Amino acid sequence: MLLTRLILTLSLALGLTACGTLTSTPAKQAKTTDVKTLLWVGNSFFYYNNSMHGHVGQLLSAAGGKGYRSTSATISGSGINWHDVEAHFKPGGVASYSFVGDNEVVFNTFDKPFDGVMMMDCSQCPIHPKLQPVFHEFAKKHSDTVRKYGAEPILFMSWAYADKPDMTMPLANEYIKAGKLNNALVVPAGLAFANSLAQRPDLNLYVADKRHPSLMGTYLAASTVMASVYKKNPIGNTYTAGLPKDVAAHLQKVAWETSQTFHAKEGRGNL
Repeated sequence: MLLTRLILTLSLALGLTACGTLTSTPAKQAKTTDVKTLLWVGNSFFYYNNSMHGHVGQLLSAAGGKGYRSTSATISGSGINWHDVEAHFKPGGVASYSFVGDNEVVFNTFDKPFDGVMMMDCSQCPIHPKLQPVFHEFAKKHSDTVRKYGAEPILFMSWAYADKPDMTMPLANEYIKAGKLNNALVVPAGLAFANSLAQRPDLNLYVADKRHPSLMGTYLAASTVMASVYKKNPIGNTYTAGLPKDVAAHLQKVAWETSQTFHAKEGRGNL
């Protein structure tokens, strides 16, 4: 995750590249109840394996979903405080146009570019003694900003390193705490990783650095996002990202069961 380049990717989950024209009066925008358009704000954990948001889009499409749009804004190695979330809501910027058909440009008009903004901190920041206060400070700051523009904040709980499984519960506890303090939905991807490894330790969810996700790890996290954010059961989904069917079925099941158990206990924020 400690790369030197800065990457900003703007793309649609269902194969379009999109942005939009915003109104200048965010206070009048309707409250979000269901997420159809989502901004992903994070780091390389999101963009590995051709970007997690793309896999979520494929899962939703395979489930018959229509009208979903997702944009990824990632900075390599970043913490939550590196991101200027408000900049993504500026009129005429992100989501202001889309490419459709044969590279035809369509200029979009809507009252807000996103229903939700899903954020993650760096992989160890929420439990680092020097950076933990920064995590909670910016979880609140960004949640307040997102709500100002009529969207809902979502926190993505990251996973433990492969060689440091004891990170799982401290990370989970800090994300749960931030979720409660900001009445925000938490996606329990870290718990899904732990549950999968407990059931199928033969499936490697990591690449060689023991931190970033393998394709299986990305697929598991994407399935957990589908279950948590979109409230759709990934079990039986025909999109497998090229993984063996039995492996995809296991990951789908873990994602669904983890999210259901987690939200029954911890709630869903405003979503």
